[in-house]
Amino acid sequence: MKISKLLEKNLINLDLNTSDKEETLREMVNLLKIGDKIQVQNKFLAKIIEREKEGSTGFGREIAVPHGKSETVNELSLAIGRSKPGIEYHSLDGKKVKLIFMVADYPDYSPKYLKLVSTLVSWLREDDFRKSLLEAEGKTEFIELFKEKERSTE
Repeated sequence: MKISKLLEKNLINLDLNTSDKEETLREMVNLLKIGDKIQVQNKFLAKIIEREKEGSTGFGREIAVPHGKSETVNELSLAIGRSKPGIEYHSLDGKKVKLIFMVADYPDYSPKYLKLVSTLVSWLREDDFRKSLLEAEGKTEFIELFKEKERSTE
């Protein structure tokens, strides 16, 4: 799966100005709405919050991968946020989250959805890749890092 094919500049906010988990999730869902990836913000936000109640998607290393499926989603989508100071997210390691990758899909079984989430988590566990994303100067560089990563794993 080519994650770079899902990356759109209008779905990336490298200067998140949120302080807590719910505000951040709301902002990420808003990116999906603006990008015409979802139809009804509140419906998808409710799915994301419901999923978070099962267990935090902040898996450590300053990363969170909130994900959900809803009939309001138009297509498999990825919204990305970055916060330099970090966000209180109730992560598994107790650290603030600086990179958020929100995955949205429709309710049917989708192997691409599972592959996207697992690939993201795998790549983001790599210190060098994660550090590069945290230091990227802009959206173009951020997307290029994903393209380089894909080329190196082919």
